[in-house]
Amino acid sequence: MTGAGAAGAVPAAPGAPRGPVAWLATGFAVAGGAVLLGVAFLVSISVVLRWVAGQPVKGDIELVQIGGGLAVLGFLAQGTMMRANIFVDSFTAWLPRRVNQAIDAFWNLVWGVVALVLAERMAVGASEALHSHTTTIGLLAVPIWWAIGLGAACFAATGLAALYWVRRLARGRG
Repeated sequence: MTGAGAAGAVPAAPGAPRGPVAWLATGFAVAGGAVLLGVAFLVSISVVLRWVAGQPVKGDIELVQIGGGLAVLGFLAQGTMMRANIFVDSFTAWLPRRVNQAIDAFWNLVWGVVALVLAERMAVGASEALHSHTTTIGLLAVPIWWAIGLGAACFAATGLAALYWVRRLARGRG
């Protein structure tokens, strides 16, 4: 048997990230994908209902806004963990590998700190939204503290993923 193996899972590349941060990033990405599929289904149903019955799903815009935002945030940690971000190495390609790893480690550190600061600020925002009973402006008036809190968790996982790479690159294993 070749390829994906008996269970159908693709084996990880030898240098692929492993451990709790990788699992967390993957979990958020899978959840983000599920939310995105749900949003696509909701939009499809709403369009069909608008066409057939003249009425969309009540509150579809609010739900799509929340779901779309959470889906995007869910993918951030996985993108960081898999180093699927944009690299511009036009000016550094000629440098030794170790120097490029140091540059990458520095920018991952910057991204990690920014993501963790955003996570902390969003956690504060979630707490304030909970205490002030803030809701969406629209038909459903959905409380938003939980969505802000999930966004904070996504940014925290993204920060951890970036710091994972800082450590790995600093050890010359990038």
